[in-house]
Amino acid sequence: MDRTELQAWLRLTLSPGVGNDTARKLLAAFGSAQAVFSQSRESLRQLGSDKLARAIADVPPQLAALLQTTLDWLQAGDDRSIVTLGDEGYPASLLDIEDPPLMLYMLGAQVKRSSAAIKTVAITPVNLAIVGSRNPTPQGELNARQFARAFGEQGLCVVSGLALGIDGAAHDGVLLGGGTTIAVVGTGLDRVYPKKHLELAHRIAQQGMIISEFPLGTPPLNANFPKRNRIISGLSQGVLVVEAALKSGSLITARLATEQGKDVFAIPGSIHSPQSRGCHWLIKQGAKLVETAQDVLEELKIPTVGGPESDESGDDSGYNDEVGETGPSDHALIKALGFDVVSLDALQARTGLPTPELQAKLLELELDGVVTRLPGGLFQKMSRS
Repeated sequence: MDRTELQAWLRLTLSPGVGNDTARKLLAAFGSAQAVFSQSRESLRQLGSDKLARAIADVPPQLAALLQTTLDWLQAGDDRSIVTLGDEGYPASLLDIEDPPLMLYMLGAQVKRSSAAIKTVAITPVNLAIVGSRNPTPQGELNARQFARAFGEQGLCVVSGLALGIDGAAHDGVLLGGGTTIAVVGTGLDRVYPKKHLELAHRIAQQGMIISEFPLGTPPLNANFPKRNRIISGLSQGVLVVEAALKSGSLITARLATEQGKDVFAIPGSIHSPQSRGCHWLIKQGAKLVETAQDVLEELKIPTVGGPESDESGDDSGYNDEVGETGPSDHALIKALGFDVVSLDALQARTGLPTPELQAKLLELELDGVVTRLPGGLFQKMSRS
């Protein structure tokens, strides 16, 4: 893309009152972004209104600075690119969604390939989105990481949003599994949000790709995060929701996936956990309940490569039912924990152990990674299968 073409596309996205829908109508009528700005006011009035004609005629004051910033960013490395609606490298799967973005900024190792290869990455049938709560339970975060790692080991590309919680765990897990990942973010690609994920973003760029529809310099605005969810689902064949409250943005992604004809999967949890209610609601609406990564692979008809078959025996606490790996009292305490969140008082009633002894054993199990301590003096057994 040369300077003149890039300037026209940036101007189109910056023109006040010209949203994606209007921009697509302009492009369909006149053929290109450059052609839009060569039209007479009369031609623009016939297509829209006097307001639209004025908006197209006026040059946005920030255009020159953004153009230079964008050119400098593109020239800073061969791991970055911009594709526009209709380009050969534009992800074909996004053309099928209701509101395809006009421009996509791409950063990462996958961009070093040809535009055709970028297109292949974006539309591969083994793209799977993993989304969920920004404030997951320890078990939910562990589930996201383990599922994503299993998918990575099978060669899948995991798509998520680089947010705290489930998103970050999913990106990390698939990278640990040797797979690739695409992070769709709600800021310009010259910013990392949240800052806590700066190191993770670098790892993603080294093994996958970071994508945004927002111009460089765009800060983390609240409205941008739900908007980017349509790209997460649009790039993916299916969406796996790990944990979500009833008002979670992850349910927006799941709804968009359903509207796009994609598979929606949900991991069930405790009936007492607010972070499981969104998943349970999705399952009631027809989402596929999954317990293992193998469930998803089978549903998507993806053949597995090597590795042991998933264990579906039921008890995945990481400890044998037979006493041996733990002492008898530890074993009894693990059984008493169950799989729901439980208070110290409830454990004491179930086990009959004195408080000091019970607290000491819980601490030992916590250090071993068997138990996690939650706010409010609560405890939960961690599954480690």
